[in-house]
Amino acid sequence: MIEKRQFYVNGRWVAPQDGSDCNVIDPSTEEVCAVISLGGQADTDAAVRAARDAGCSWAQTEKTERVALLERILEVYKRRAPEMAEAISLEMGAPIDLAKTAQVGAGAGHIKNFITALKDFSFDRPLGAHAPSDRILMDPVGVVGMITPWNWPMNQVTLKVIPALATGCTMVLKPSEIAPLSSLLFAEILHEAGVPAGVFNLVNGDGAGVGTQLSGHPDIDMISFTGSARAGVAISKNAADTLKRVHLELGGKGANIIFADADEKAVKRGALHCFNNSGQSCNAPTRMLVSRDIYDAAVETAVEVAEGLKIGAAHEEGRHMGPVVSAAQFDKVQGLIEKGIAEGARLAAGGPGRPEGFNRGYFVRPTVFADVNNDMTIAREEIFGPVLSILPFDTEAEAIRIANDTEYGLTNYVQSQDGARRNRVARQLRSGMVEMNGQPRGAGSPFGGIKRSGNGREGGVWGLEEFCEVKAVSGWAPDQD
Repeated sequence: MIEKRQFYVNGRWVAPQDGSDCNVIDPSTEEVCAVISLGGQADTDAAVRAARDAGCSWAQTEKTERVALLERILEVYKRRAPEMAEAISLEMGAPIDLAKTAQVGAGAGHIKNFITALKDFSFDRPLGAHAPSDRILMDPVGVVGMITPWNWPMNQVTLKVIPALATGCTMVLKPSEIAPLSSLLFAEILHEAGVPAGVFNLVNGDGAGVGTQLSGHPDIDMISFTGSARAGVAISKNAADTLKRVHLELGGKGANIIFADADEKAVKRGALHCFNNSGQSCNAPTRMLVSRDIYDAAVETAVEVAEGLKIGAAHEEGRHMGPVVSAAQFDKVQGLIEKGIAEGARLAAGGPGRPEGFNRGYFVRPTVFADVNNDMTIAREEIFGPVLSILPFDTEAEAIRIANDTEYGLTNYVQSQDGARRNRVARQLRSGMVEMNGQPRGAGSPFGGIKRSGNGREGGVWGLEEFCEVKAVSGWAPDQD
């Protein structure tokens, strides 16, 4: 049994002042694997005070010093990668090989990309040749409250903590209480790398407790949150009284538009992407829109993918799909699968219940629904499980209309060999990101959405700017820098 009851505040591991025990459950076994503490108001206040006290000195550090710190963090992170993979796999159920590569790799990639972006980032910019004595200064926003989810722990933690450090902010992190072990290890990594006391602080808690305390705290200047749209709305309302900046990266219901001239691997690629990480990704292409000319064949291919997936516990090596994260998530996914059947979608693969051979663990059968229409619940709600909905379309205009007919707007996907069509469709899709023909977005590309998918951007230069306030100055003495 792992016991991790302490918080990281002002450069030290400290006992909770107002804590209560919380069990961490191994989703592969449904057994308790660790115990943490959930903090209270006194713990939140102590962490915020430490961050506030450290803010002035950290904001004045030179960029070269911050670059050097990030480089040390990357070095320690890489060295402790095996520990990080084990923590992520245990706490949220990613198969260990996926944890070692994609889960841990996402964090390393973001740290590396932010180092590159920071080296070229200008905190002092001329307004233009027409105003030679004007300067635009990019100041740190101040103390940031960070609330991160359980599905890609290091992906989200590094997308917040690293750019905040880079821009001179101080912070308090509240990771998901469901999957806190990786963030506690990340705090150890930051300490070992030499982050000054008070600059980074961590308090475990739940959304109703520490999460609410952070979003409404008068000494927090910004909240950066990743999670559900429902929680994002609640955080925004709670933060409104203090007029703090609120950055939201929320859910998605991505459409994957597959035209008749798509490459032969498009359907398989899209189905595998949907089922990756047990379907627990906000940018998963969960609505597959297929040209009617190739619809029947596409359904057959998706069924083959679903039925060919191996299912296994997170600690087992190999390429397989693990469990979803919790009992609550399992029940939600099961309910939505039942809803799809009740509303008349054709169950082509998978379905309710655990896969054959499993009577414990939060394992879900990879499920494919065909003949879905966009009014069905499974086409409207973010399921966050391994469930693919396939919808037919007849024309390009119809495909675009169906894709945009959603409350969400995170990532859409387009599959076609016609470059003009791809560009034309991408321009009309209402989402923060569009990926085409299986080509991932490049390093430093901004991640984020519109509508109920959020309001900010993470990654690269855009991710640095999210943690800056713009200060306009006139009468600048250019020779006195």
